[in-house]
Amino acid sequence: MLTFAALGMAGYGLYSLGAGFADLFGDSQLELLADVGSIMLGAMLVLAGLFVRIGLPGSLALALAALFGLQSLALHNAAHLYRQVAPEPQIARALFAALLVALAYFGRNEENTKETRDWRPETRDR
Repeated sequence: MLTFAALGMAGYGLYSLGAGFADLFGDSQLELLADVGSIMLGAMLVLAGLFVRIGLPGSLALALAALFGLQSLALHNAAHLYRQVAPEPQIARALFAALLVALAYFGRNEENTKETRDWRPETRDR
């Protein structure tokens, strides 16, 4: 589960990086700050995905911060581009983020319990 969470975070972060760079260097429809924010939050999520996989403390909080930032940026972009915010894509994005966080959280717990279960106290020969 932890690997799927890390891959999902990295994929979502790379998508955000690509979308930010495409809008920044291509046909720019958004403000410069929105593009830079998308790029920074995407890079932050890619790093958080890597940190979640290796079990670095605070990595899940970093991933949550990046996901919340991308969610708020998606709300801004939808309002700016389409002059309205459709709830369905936003709910789908939020559910995907919740799935990634749940996979990371429960995957980390599963890995910790597996390590504890496999640990056996050292026996001494007398």
